[in-house]
Amino acid sequence: QLQLVESGGGLQQPGGSLRLSCVASGFRFDDSAIGWFRQAPGQEREGLGCISANGLGTTIEDIMRGRITITRDNGKGTAYLEMSGLKPEDTAVYYCAADGSTYGNICRMWPGFFDSWGQGTQVTVSS
Repeated sequence: QLQLVESGGGLQQPGGSLRLSCVASGFRFDDSAIGWFRQAPGQEREGLGCISANGLGTTIEDIMRGRITITRDNGKGTAYLEMSGLKPEDTAVYYCAADGSTYGNICRMWPGFFDSWGQGTQVTVSS
């Protein structure tokens, strides 16, 4: 059974950092690009960035450009979203998703490419 499980969220003060993890199981992790998204209450889901199946390519959206890094460890079946300079407006549920149709060293951020999603992890930025 294909599964993605996010963790690492929590309460962080403004200016702080967090590293979210996305652990995959039930499919060939290194055959899938991984994307990160977030959704705040009452707002639409936003794409943050993605990493290619082989980990050699990333795409970072403008929303958090310069404040996030996306990496993956295919041996551990895990992807990571590292965030710094957190702001209260970064408060949201953060999701990872797998795109099993994009291979090699590219990834694409259109949500329609992502066919498997995790349950999300809450990130709250507040003093």
